[in-house]
Amino acid sequence: MASNEKYTVLYGRLSQEDTQKTNKTDDSNSIQNQKLLLEKYSAEKGFTNTLFLYDDGYSGTNLVSVR
Repeated sequence: MASNEKYTVLYGRLSQEDTQKTNKTDDSNSIQNQKLLLEKYSAEKGFTNTLFLYDDGYSGTNLVSVR
C-alpha cells in the first residue's frame, strides 16, 4: 500500500566552484552549507516533515546519456 505522507523536499546541488574535497566520501562544503541554509529557512517558515536530497559529485556538465 502506498503512503500518502507528504514531505517538504529540500534539494541541494554541487556548485562548479566546489570541486575540492578532503575525502572522496565527504559531502562537499557546498552541499553542507546548502543543507544548513535550507533547514534553517524551512524551520523559520514552519515547514514540517522535511527531506533533504542532493546530487553531490554530479553537475550539469557530466550528464550521462541513457538509452
